[in-house]
Amino acid sequence: MSTSRGLSCRQAGLTMIELIMFIVIVSVGIAGILVVLNVTVKSSADPMIRKNMLSIAEAMLEEVQLMPFTYCDPTDPLASTAADTAGCTATYVEELGVLVSSAEAGQVRISTTTPFNNVNDYYVSGGLNIASPVSDITGTFVAPAGYSAKIDIVAENLNDIVSTSAGATMEALRIAVTVSHGSDSVTLEGYRARHSPNFVP
Repeated sequence: MSTSRGLSCRQAGLTMIELIMFIVIVSVGIAGILVVLNVTVKSSADPMIRKNMLSIAEAMLEEVQLMPFTYCDPTDPLASTAADTAGCTATYVEELGVLVSSAEAGQVRISTTTPFNNVNDYYVSGGLNIASPVSDITGTFVAPAGYSAKIDIVAENLNDIVSTSAGATMEALRIAVTVSHGSDSVTLEGYRARHSPNFVP
């Protein structure tokens, strides 16, 4: 006596045609994504250039913010005791945009003898331009060629601190550092308050 098994169960899985169609569809999708990604990368700035600009801007902003913000030029013998700008020797008053201090006349950003020694020294009407290659204040560490910087400083109220450009009432400054490379640029801003007007390093 013979027995029949009946209909065999169909095995689950993909046919060859379904597998080929899947591969074609996925390939077309990936190709489209790569084309879009390529166009986006080409039209955006080089990530290394942006990173370098940001690094230079951070270093420049920190350099300015770490400078003394005193009533008198730090070379004034009265700088560590003056209660306001009236307490300075007459030719050593620190004031934004006004060369009151005769001591500042020969100061330059990178100098072994007369370097900048106060936040106000970085003020220039229209901004202090630093040509390529940008270096630190000692001239030791130099950024790659092609990058330039500009420092803008303005007296500005900071929360409840009232500030003007006059030396006696200049209590807070907004510092903007713009670093450029070709047509691309990065700007960082920070504040410096005159919290220690008699601190002379």
